[in-house]
Amino acid sequence: MVRLPRLLAHGTTYTRPPHPLRRGTTYTRLLRPLVRGTTYTRLLHLWVPMLVVSVWFYIDMADWWVPAAVLAPVGLVPAVRRGEGVQARLLLTPGDAEADISVGPAATWGDRLRTVVWLEVRMVLGAVTTVACVWLPILAYELARVTTGHGSGEIPALGPLAGHGWWAAAVPVPLLVLYGVVVGLGATATAAARALLGPSAAERLAALEARTEQLLERTRIARELHDSIGHALTVAVVQAGAARAAGDAGFTDRALQAIEETGRAALEDLERVLGVLREAPRPLSGRPTLAEADRLLESARISGARVDAEVTGPVGSVPGPVSREGYRILQEALTNVIRHAGPVPVRVRVDVTDTVVALEVRNPLAAGASAPGGGSGLRGMRERAALLGGRAHTGPEGHEWRVRVELPSSGSTLAGCR
Repeated sequence: MVRLPRLLAHGTTYTRPPHPLRRGTTYTRLLRPLVRGTTYTRLLHLWVPMLVVSVWFYIDMADWWVPAAVLAPVGLVPAVRRGEGVQARLLLTPGDAEADISVGPAATWGDRLRTVVWLEVRMVLGAVTTVACVWLPILAYELARVTTGHGSGEIPALGPLAGHGWWAAAVPVPLLVLYGVVVGLGATATAAARALLGPSAAERLAALEARTEQLLERTRIARELHDSIGHALTVAVVQAGAARAAGDAGFTDRALQAIEETGRAALEDLERVLGVLREAPRPLSGRPTLAEADRLLESARISGARVDAEVTGPVGSVPGPVSREGYRILQEALTNVIRHAGPVPVRVRVDVTDTVVALEVRNPLAAGASAPGGGSGLRGMRERAALLGGRAHTGPEGHEWRVRVELPSSGSTLAGCR
């Protein structure tokens, strides 16, 4: 990072000196763990299991293997994996929101066995860390006492060093070893936690499916807002412009009524979508269906389009997902007509059979009018049709713009659709 100089009173400049731990790459790498909180939270994580072991040592130090044996059945409890995962995230990887450590209970026997192995590894690492934290500082202290002639020392092996002052240079060695042990074992424990407490293949698949569902839901909400609010705004703009140009009180009243009705429907759709965002129960029954297509057709007529509509077949018997998505596709098609072609003749055909719901919207390409391009509206039509296992064709055909959508209406094809 480049530091800009700071201008002082007499035109001189002052540049803040770099932090001591940032001056030199090797020096920084060696001393950075001392100022990182993660080093000490990892040390605490390694100490925690030894608190229980210490209590057992007061009871029977000879049978030191008993705590390790007890961990095996404990690790088979599904909830233990959740507790270990929470601890590992909190102490081994603090502040890392994407730590690859699971915080769910064990779902398979493989996860339980991995938890058992983790408990044993954690205990071994904790024992080594505890011994190092206790005996290495004592070794440094005794080494200093012996080499300076202030005592014979509590460690007999240091006796030959008594009176040799030049051995005092070795006093920092145990502390440096302690530093390396604490940092190294903390990193080892973190790596072991990611390997043994990390999500299994089933958990990764479940997380991927949940993420996919979330993205699909966001896409659906975006399409809902685009279709509903875009249609309402298009109708309102067209009606307001037509009313101002007409200068007729009766036409203005009808235009205001159309704007009011369209705006009210858009507000209802917006409130429903906001309810989804607030994780409220989704009122699917409140979403419009093809049975309410007359509202769309009337709105388009009021906007100036001359709509010739023909609906054949049992529209009311169309499955909910198809009927709701078909309504939105028809809404987007009519919105594109009003927005890009203006008041032109529009032919709407809805044909419902036992297997297919066919929607077709045709309108002439007016001179100077812009044809719908590759915007999100046309892409949304194709996406809606594809999600239901159908297909959509949009584009010019001769002197007309044609939207042709075929959606399956059989229950077997719609399994799993909303």
